[in-house]
Amino acid sequence: MKNLLFFLLLLPFFLFAQEPSSKEIGSWVKQAQRIEIIRDKWGIAHIYGQTDADAVFGMLYAQCEDDFKRIELNYIEKLGRLSELEGEKTLYNDLQIRLLIDSTQAINDYKKAAPWMRKLLEAYADGINFYLYKNPGVKPALLTKFKPWYPFLWTDGSIGAISTGNLTIAELKKFYTNDHSPMGYLPQIRDQFSGSNGFAFAPKISKTGNAMLYINPHTTFYFRPEIHVQSQEGLNSYGAVTWGQFFIYQGFNEFCGWMHTSNNVDVADLYAEKITKLKDTYYYTFDKKLYPLEKKNIEIKYLENGLLKTKKFETYFTHNGPIMAARDGKWISLKHQNQNPQSLVQSWVRTKATSFEDYQKAMDLTANASNNTVYADAKGNIAYWHGNFIPKRDTAYNWSEPVDATTPATAWQGLHPVSESVHIYNPSNGWLQNCNSTPFTAAGANSPKKADYPAYMAPDGENFRGIAALRLLNKENKYDLDGVIAMGYDTYLPAFEVLLPALIKAYDQLSAENPLKASLKEPIAELKKWDYHSSTTSVAATLAMEWAPRLSRNIQNVYVNQGEKDQVEKTIEFAKIAKGEVLLQPLKLTIDDLNKRFGKWQMPWGEVNRFQRNTGAVNEKYDDTAPSIPVAFGSALWGQLPSYRSNQFGTNKRYGYSGNSFVCAVEFGAKIKAKSILAGGNSGNPNSKHFNDQAEMYSKGELKEVLFYKEDVLNNMERVYRPGEL
Repeated sequence: MKNLLFFLLLLPFFLFAQEPSSKEIGSWVKQAQRIEIIRDKWGIAHIYGQTDADAVFGMLYAQCEDDFKRIELNYIEKLGRLSELEGEKTLYNDLQIRLLIDSTQAINDYKKAAPWMRKLLEAYADGINFYLYKNPGVKPALLTKFKPWYPFLWTDGSIGAISTGNLTIAELKKFYTNDHSPMGYLPQIRDQFSGSNGFAFAPKISKTGNAMLYINPHTTFYFRPEIHVQSQEGLNSYGAVTWGQFFIYQGFNEFCGWMHTSNNVDVADLYAEKITKLKDTYYYTFDKKLYPLEKKNIEIKYLENGLLKTKKFETYFTHNGPIMAARDGKWISLKHQNQNPQSLVQSWVRTKATSFEDYQKAMDLTANASNNTVYADAKGNIAYWHGNFIPKRDTAYNWSEPVDATTPATAWQGLHPVSESVHIYNPSNGWLQNCNSTPFTAAGANSPKKADYPAYMAPDGENFRGIAALRLLNKENKYDLDGVIAMGYDTYLPAFEVLLPALIKAYDQLSAENPLKASLKEPIAELKKWDYHSSTTSVAATLAMEWAPRLSRNIQNVYVNQGEKDQVEKTIEFAKIAKGEVLLQPLKLTIDDLNKRFGKWQMPWGEVNRFQRNTGAVNEKYDDTAPSIPVAFGSALWGQLPSYRSNQFGTNKRYGYSGNSFVCAVEFGAKIKAKSILAGGNSGNPNSKHFNDQAEMYSKGELKEVLFYKEDVLNNMERVYRPGEL
């Protein structure tokens, strides 16, 4: 008997999953009959439901068909269960999630949700669970039955939705392993290659007299598919949906469009706690009184040698939030809003906005804690909001640093209403832009003034993508849809207009006897004649983009905090003071590296920089011997608008894995006109013809026509079916 029990424990968990009841199956089948899915010639799903809930059911079913593994992985992560798949290496990632996102709260949020929201949440879970029922060959890694409260774990669609106030996983691990060894604090630099570009164009600068919106998120490839959902209850939304979510995150309906860009608005704060231990109890001080620390026991399972083990943590909380680190002998708590039920409401209602006033009502929920919004609509309005959820605080403090937790002076004082936040409505210049840059240049000379706002509200500085956008938008011009796309794909790299003159000056000052004078002569000559644009044929682009990452880490910080110099200022300063060796030796290393990898340094960028999609795995495998496509685009870090982040993966060539992912340009007229492109294709299945059918166009910056109206969808139809049908 013991041997049988041991054998059963080794069996995969999904074999013990609760089978759906006949009542559930009957309900799913009935709902599926109210839904039509049409796949167009690009494999994009257009879902038509009688109700909003029907549309959500069909939307999640279609997402599962395209890439169930990514849906499941997103929720495994938000449940803090990655270690059950990946082992001890992700243990403290899971702990961070468990401290910041509480499944018990998510369940309670679901129970308290309005009836209309509960219908959507139940349809979300039912759509996934019906897919699993109808496709028994699909074996979930962990989540065999999705729950309707899961979306309350992740209430917006941002790739960087967790705000930690720059606290790191390393600090969290040190604290909860009682590691008291000295550790210099190294500020966390956010992923500088990610982010997004958003542009809005008013009718006055449009050739057709219609407003236009350019949607250009920069994420890891395949993070979002393209989809269209419509119901008889007023839903008709097209765009990019984050895998496993039930609302269009970046997109448009027939009335308006919305694009999100990330920012460094202060939405999560660090508090230096005064901790006292009396007998066996820890207390924290607030307003001259002692309060016992709240304890919470967290158990995390992790995989080791094929078996699940359990790690137990006794964690601590003050009224501010969880204790996440220790700095300078003080425990650090984090006040945050990483789990906000109103954010989920906002994420849905904005997709059904029918006017600027409707969209403003959605913004008035002040629940979006991770994004800016660029907006345009069919009435010709354009708008920009820098952040949305912004706590009021005492401006005497630098909120990018830990503040004193003992005094009420550092307590949050409610939220700023939208009227007090940085926003721009219909500027006279006729355009708006944000490239994860300062809002104080978002409308050029018509932008808000920095002095009018608290420093914590918009600490973001200028970056080189902002410089590139302003260079183009400040020219007198009128745009059509193709002109907007061409602007968005301009390959100018303004950072090198600062860095390369300093390099060339350092080279020119070398003595004739210096060995670098001869070895760098030809590369320097190549760089001297460069126009700072990348292309597939440019050798200078290869040299520049392989050289620049070897320079100072300091100039690679796009997201700056209160009181810091921005990326452009830091780069100009670096170029002025950097000694010759600091600039020239990295170029010598670059030449040596290219010679080693390719047998020569004279490598055109398109031969080095490639697009390849082989397996559909979350962690793609790259192979120099397999077919790949040349790509002209380069790193957004150095100011290029079309972002293409590439790297070596045990390979000689570089392969793209992040940057332009879903790109869309929309014109709002009597009828919607739009074009879009995805990295690779809409399907995550390498056996599907829609796995790589957009790759060639993507690599060239060529966009396909969006099929928004049903007559156009039917004219380009590949397949029509109901959920559950083969």
